[in-house]
Amino acid sequence: MTDHHTLTRRTTLAGATALALAPLAARAQGSGTGPSVGQGDGRAAGQATGIVYEDRGAKGRRGPDDPGLPDVMVSNGREVVRTDAQGRYALPIGDEAVIFVIKPTGFALPPGPDGLPHFSYLHQPAGTPPDLALRYPGIAPTGPLPASVDFGLTRGPESGDFDVVLFTDPQPESHAELTFVRDTAVARVLGARGTFGKVAFGMTTGDVLFDDLSLYPRQNRIMAQIGVPWFHIGGNHDLNFEAPDASRSRETFKRTFGAPYYALEHGGVLFLMLDNVHYLGAHTATAGRGGRYEGRIGERQLAFVENVLKQVPADRLVVVAMHIPLATDLGPDDPGIGTADRAALLRLLAGRPCVSVSGHTHTTEHHYLGPDGRPGGTGGDAHHHHVLTAVSGSWWSGPPDRRGIATADSRDGTPHGFHVLSVAGGRSYTTRYVPASDDAGRQMRIVLESQFHGDDLARLPDTRLYELLGATIPAESAGGTNVVVNLFDGGPRSTVAFRIGDGPLITMTRTRRPDPFVAALYARNAATKKSWVKAEPCSHLWVARLPRDLRAGTHRLTVEAIDEYGRPHRDGLVLELLDGVARAG
Repeated sequence: MTDHHTLTRRTTLAGATALALAPLAARAQGSGTGPSVGQGDGRAAGQATGIVYEDRGAKGRRGPDDPGLPDVMVSNGREVVRTDAQGRYALPIGDEAVIFVIKPTGFALPPGPDGLPHFSYLHQPAGTPPDLALRYPGIAPTGPLPASVDFGLTRGPESGDFDVVLFTDPQPESHAELTFVRDTAVARVLGARGTFGKVAFGMTTGDVLFDDLSLYPRQNRIMAQIGVPWFHIGGNHDLNFEAPDASRSRETFKRTFGAPYYALEHGGVLFLMLDNVHYLGAHTATAGRGGRYEGRIGERQLAFVENVLKQVPADRLVVVAMHIPLATDLGPDDPGIGTADRAALLRLLAGRPCVSVSGHTHTTEHHYLGPDGRPGGTGGDAHHHHVLTAVSGSWWSGPPDRRGIATADSRDGTPHGFHVLSVAGGRSYTTRYVPASDDAGRQMRIVLESQFHGDDLARLPDTRLYELLGATIPAESAGGTNVVVNLFDGGPRSTVAFRIGDGPLITMTRTRRPDPFVAALYARNAATKKSWVKAEPCSHLWVARLPRDLRAGTHRLTVEAIDEYGRPHRDGLVLELLDGVARAG
């Protein structure tokens, strides 16, 4: 067989390597074996051809004993084809294109020196137009399309029982904040991987950075230390804001990570990694950071999704990842925080076992969407959309902890963190919230709200938070005191109740309003938070009154919750009711 180089994403990024494509073609042409390359190879104009092969020696290039792999999907971002018996494929392309292989179950993608999986080839002959004057480098000229764009895969067993680590919105805007990412979420993954089960890979669903795209190399070096393949999709803060429109808004992202949207299979599960941040252009820039955008998947990506799904049996689990939510509690029809064409995506997924995940809002939410994409879907046909906890929480705001790292409680009161997706038998799934900094790993916060104007009182300099929200209150105030529970990863199918001592369970009511703890925290620490950060209504807050007949004394208050997957959670506190004379010390 001809000794082809595998032309992956990284091959296109260095100008010197791109210029070497011509001698590479000449060497392959002169070997006299295998598919010919260069001129006269029979390839139609506007067509990419190549081979997907098994890289048996993990050499990064095809050797004489590396067979072609049949039945592997390859795409140009719209059309999806499968390789023939010899591993060959052909795809139509335009003047510029991104060609990528869809990793099949039982195979792995080759990692580069930066630890990123290599699965795509950028065909951009002239590179990023220099007259765009991008602040961060775009794509170097790739030159003419190679006669054979090949992808190597290494064989390896994959179980249908596996875990995926889900990051969203790490969003560091400085090296200091990137250090926060390293020392919280990344360190937590490294220290707790044994408790997650088998971690197959990880993903970051957008806002990898906070506008400063020069931090990508360091970010990638840090993430590589986790030791599993890590996949990225872009957020609104991963854009080239100098771009005139969406067509050039991912130049730096593509230079770094390759295809901006793509798919892969693992353990029999299909993962669709979509880019639903549609940039409206530098000419629409408003005061503040960057330019305007909207949540939109777009016709080309929807065609890609449809064409992939045609190749996948209808009983296979599908996991869809994106940055902007399909819908959010903060405003399902706001084009900046929801996806305008979500109903079109849901029509394509209808009848399939599936779940979708997103980030962007720095809140934690569960939605069950009907066929029209509206929240409130019921029954087994409702689509489960999970808005993930942001790694950066409140954009790295809040008072510093003992290490000097921002406490970063999210604006819905959830401590900053991430999630783990667990797949069982390649068919069913659950997700699990993991706090990034809280060593206790608690799943809820319990506070007592006995002050009627707590929000106002929290702003007073002589008011202590534990006196506002603590578990020591006068006995005569018990009947007017709310127990407030933030079940951090709760949703509309969760239930929460509490009991005093061994008494009966008291059902709590899910209530949409700001978490009083985080509202008070922000109010008392205004100098430590970013200007736009404020407490927002929480979708996973439960409230109930203490019993009026509760006597003075010391009591055990226990909260029992059932989460979205039917799993129990339990927490509690010691409640002290003081008589009319005693005072809190």
